[in-house]
Amino acid sequence: MKYPVLGALALTLFCQVAASAQAVKSSRPASSVSHPARKKTPVAEAPVSAPAALPIPNWLPSTNPVQPAATLLHDLMDTKLDVRFDWAKQWLLGTASLTVRPHFYPQNQLVLDAKGFDIKGVELLNGGKKGKDLKYSYDKKKLTINLDRQYQRTEQYQVRIQYVAKPNELPKGGSEAITEDKGLYFINPLGTEKDKPRQIWTQGETEGSSCWFPTIDKPNQRMTQEISLTVESGFKTLSNGLLVSSRRNPDGTRTDVWKQSLPHAPYLAMLAVGDFAVVTDTWRGKPVEYYVDPPFQHTAKPVFGNTPEMLEFFSKKLGVDYPWEKYAQVAVHDFVSGAMENTTASTFQQQLVQFSSRELPDVSYESESVIAHELFHQWFGDYVTTESWANLPLNESFADYSELLWAEHKYGPDAAALVQQTKLRNYLEEAQTKREPLIRYRYADREDMFDRHSYDKGGRVLHMLRSYVGDDAFFAALNRYLNQNKFSATEIAKLRLAFEETTGEDLMWFFDQWFMQRGHPELRVTHSYESSQVVVRVQQVQDTLYQPVYRLPVVVATWNNNQPTEHRILVTKADQTFRLPTSQRPSLVKFDHEGVLLAHIDEAQSQEELLYQLSHARGYQQKYDAIQGLRSKSADLTVSSAFRNALNDPFWAVRVAALNGLRRYRGAEGNAVRKDLQRVALTEKKGVVRATAISVLSSFPNEDFNDVYATALKDSSYLVVGAAVEALSKAPTPTTRAQMAALQETKNSALLTALSNYYGLNGNLEDYQWFLRRSQDAPAEVLYVMLENFGTLMQRIPPIEREKGIQRLEFLARNHSQMYVRLGAYKGLHQLVASMPTLKPVLQDIRNKEKDTDLKSMYSLIQ
Repeated sequence: MKYPVLGALALTLFCQVAASAQAVKSSRPASSVSHPARKKTPVAEAPVSAPAALPIPNWLPSTNPVQPAATLLHDLMDTKLDVRFDWAKQWLLGTASLTVRPHFYPQNQLVLDAKGFDIKGVELLNGGKKGKDLKYSYDKKKLTINLDRQYQRTEQYQVRIQYVAKPNELPKGGSEAITEDKGLYFINPLGTEKDKPRQIWTQGETEGSSCWFPTIDKPNQRMTQEISLTVESGFKTLSNGLLVSSRRNPDGTRTDVWKQSLPHAPYLAMLAVGDFAVVTDTWRGKPVEYYVDPPFQHTAKPVFGNTPEMLEFFSKKLGVDYPWEKYAQVAVHDFVSGAMENTTASTFQQQLVQFSSRELPDVSYESESVIAHELFHQWFGDYVTTESWANLPLNESFADYSELLWAEHKYGPDAAALVQQTKLRNYLEEAQTKREPLIRYRYADREDMFDRHSYDKGGRVLHMLRSYVGDDAFFAALNRYLNQNKFSATEIAKLRLAFEETTGEDLMWFFDQWFMQRGHPELRVTHSYESSQVVVRVQQVQDTLYQPVYRLPVVVATWNNNQPTEHRILVTKADQTFRLPTSQRPSLVKFDHEGVLLAHIDEAQSQEELLYQLSHARGYQQKYDAIQGLRSKSADLTVSSAFRNALNDPFWAVRVAALNGLRRYRGAEGNAVRKDLQRVALTEKKGVVRATAISVLSSFPNEDFNDVYATALKDSSYLVVGAAVEALSKAPTPTTRAQMAALQETKNSALLTALSNYYGLNGNLEDYQWFLRRSQDAPAEVLYVMLENFGTLMQRIPPIEREKGIQRLEFLARNHSQMYVRLGAYKGLHQLVASMPTLKPVLQDIRNKEKDTDLKSMYSLIQ
């Protein structure tokens, strides 16, 4: 499963709301928000520190119930499904034939997960078409079948169940990561939405498969599978495994049979039906396919085209060739998560491919990370599967880490360091309000596992493990783990044993402190030079009542004569001093020289050291850290000169960091700095760098850069156009309104967000209809910002004109499926309370009826 907004989005919004709670009436919304499938381009910025308004976290041990792996009474051996669809009623009409056997103890009863079905009949099959009717009971969640006799563990038997699945009649559920859990989804079933195709697709994780077929819906089950899909002749189908037959039926329909011959967990079963264009590729003779809407068939290769190279890279790196029969990737509309790693057939949100050729250069990086993540799951999650949701990091940490591995392979160590930095920041933001062990045997709901701990923290833990044991041992241990546990369920102890058997070292200390305990080290590091020695003091200042004092292997580098000397130390105490030999006072002492630790590090460095680090560092992270440490000194001539030099760094994210270091610059190099910024804005090759340069130019109040902004409005990159719109929002010119009017119909999210900011700050009654209209077709990640801007605009129009806008905001605040859209709508309404006190009881009612506890907490801060 990809990118649960997770927690990260909720936390980001929570921090934004908390930080501005005391000044909410005058606050301006951020220009964009995190989103599970469409992450922001990772622009290097300082990690967020906990706002004062945040509550003090409670690190007490969890009182949630223990959540063990499901007890295996039966082994689910094979599932055969024969299904067709009633589009008007949004039903699946199915026949399921399940082959099972008792796991160990004799059984005379079979209990299946089956949510919201009409059960038409249950038979025991004995080799013929006609089976033996079996008695059963059904409570709309569990189907309990009384067998004809007691079966031993050596005896397989087969039951056939005729049923109707009615997913829309299920109670509404879901989480931040997976916004709904009804398993089976009909998109535009009656064809009434003119801009959306008719589609059917499924989402099985965590226990959604049992919403469309009866099964034992637990991750520690394994089954082979055959699905016969009967559909209208114009539709394409996709499921797990290979298409083994396709026949036309007398009634004009077609039946496609998909067979998965290698076993996998039930939650990984999938189907998709729609008017797809199928773009074909290949890897080592295996089919690689991309299913997209026909208008985007020319986008498929630019987005998915690195998949064969990823298959080759991951296969060689792991020493385990991609194990499945084929690999397909399908983009569907209204998907309820970022993406899903169904075996042989990953599902993605439509937004992954819904780009014009103009947009592609700005989104290729984030698309690749999503694609790599889901592909790596085919080994970690599908080939080897967590035995329980408590062990979810055995799936998600590895998929998360694959994003760094791919960036490192394809784009080099700087790109990998940027992934490392971004992921570490994601976790540290979440850790401001939540700290849990990675492996959590206590949780309230299994969906709680889909957070930045399981993903980002887990990936950083794997990075430390790789650094500690070395590359050869790391990938040899992963090879051992995969081969020893293939086609089976696993737990954290098996991963530890694979590493111990490979390295010969007892690694219980590492796995215990990083996987089984909560928190992370918070380090204060100082150094001095005494008698041909560098004295390094490391203090662990985290609260150790419920977090450990960590054992930390770390590298400290001392720089002399423009060369680093690496010293490997082992931190084991809360306060520890190390003496490192050196022939002279070093120009730089750098703790965690390799940038490996999962920690919050407060390292004392002088301005001279930071300048030296910026000019001599060999990687992105150290350059970024130096720029961040020097930003408050940017008026100093030597600092601003160093930042200007960094504008020519080979890696784009360093250039972005240097630009941000010059934001609101007030030093002696003012003219030279502004010329450099304009040069970058107009000539830099990478769009995100040009956009950042424009944003930095706009930070200088009462200065005229309109020629630059006018050029930027015609830029090939929407990021740059959006940045120019944001800049003109702060200082509009007589021609700005006409320039904005020319952009009003854009479909690009970044530009649409920027336009809503412009009209929120500068619009009038004429722009009211624009908000009403665009709030109907804007994507969810735009609506969060747009709706608050709508409220800001309405403050400046007569109350008698606001009725339709207020109705729109109230409807979205109460009913939109995405919690952050509801939040944006609520904030938009809140903008109007001062001039319309009658809205106070409306807002109170929205708060009272909101079911999302995180969102209710955010509402409580907006007063």
